Amino acid sequence: MNIVKAQLSIISMPLKKPFSTHLGIVKEREAIIIELWDREGEIGYGETVAFSSPWYTEETVKTAYHMQKDFILPVLLKKTFAHPDEFSREFSHLRGNEMAKSGIETALWDLYAKKRGKSLATLLGGTRKVVRAGAVVATQDLKRALTEIEKFCDQGFERIKLKISPANDLEWIRNIRREVPDVPLMADANSAYTLADVDRLRALDEFDLLMIEQPLGPTDLVEHAILQKQITTPICLDESITNVHDAKSAIQLGSCQIMNIKVGRVGGLTNAKQIHDLCMENKLQVWCGGMIEFGISKAHNLALASLPGFTLPGDLSPSTHYWEEDIIDPPIEMDKGKITVPSLPGMGFSVNEQRLEEVCRHKEIITTI
Repeated sequence: MNIVKAQLSIISMPLKKPFSTHLGIVKEREAIIIELWDREGEIGYGETVAFSSPWYTEETVKTAYHMQKDFILPVLLKKTFAHPDEFSREFSHLRGNEMAKSGIETALWDLYAKKRGKSLATLLGGTRKVVRAGAVVATQDLKRALTEIEKFCDQGFERIKLKISPANDLEWIRNIRREVPDVPLMADANSAYTLADVDRLRALDEFDLLMIEQPLGPTDLVEHAILQKQITTPICLDESITNVHDAKSAIQLGSCQIMNIKVGRVGGLTNAKQIHDLCMENKLQVWCGGMIEFGISKAHNLALASLPGFTLPGDLSPSTHYWEEDIIDPPIEMDKGKITVPSLPGMGFSVNEQRLEEVCRHKEIITTI
């Protein structure tokens, strides 16, 4: 693959409803769409899933754009890649900035799969024809939460994630569990607790949760290992796992029983697959996390979630879950809690160029000339 032109487009779209956690509320979603052209005119698409502000990770749309325009693309446009796996090695000297890297790396994977005439899922080693979908209740209001859970269950979602914090946890989950005793529930803390809260976290054991996600610090591994020995609810790590080394360390320390693998958070599909393989070797469960993405990133997630180790429902949803109209064609659809993994070459969807133009706020073309 010899990339001769790239386009960076910053898009923005309002969510159908606000997405609320203790860290903040997302009403409008920005992202960077990456297009890579090779000499034959084939195009690969990627999506950078950093948020507008650094509430989830230190990266933002602006910092990712800067890294891509000024550091990654100038090198990419001078190189020839035989395989997308080479990308991670080529840019390993750039510290962090995993979401900036991932946006371009996933576009390279899409291009590679199209040139091979194979689906992205096939090239990654996927074995599933359909993947299981889970929904997130992103509200702190009990009545609204119960209404959303009922709706999500009616739609067929196979597990429900609840956002929690010390201000809204034990009684909130108790009230929810009383109303929905048989619904698979998990709790996501987004690092809202410390080890001083161990008794409070142990109290969650009574609710038969699938897992508690990232209860402690966003970079921590050691204290999670200490906590996991004191609670029976499986700990799932999210923010703490940004690369393969983090995953190895977490396994060696016993920091978790489950990992949430997000393509953007770990620097791309190559790293995501390596973490998946590592977890399978060590008998840890994995699932595919979401970032309130647009359709391009969702398509890459579907391909990743087709790998055999993804046994738990992921943050996978149809296009209409967050958006009135997505940027891909056809839109992603769900049937009884399952989403079909695309089988067409590349990511398996076309980009709706008219819709992309409607929601574009800025774009820039970078070439070899």
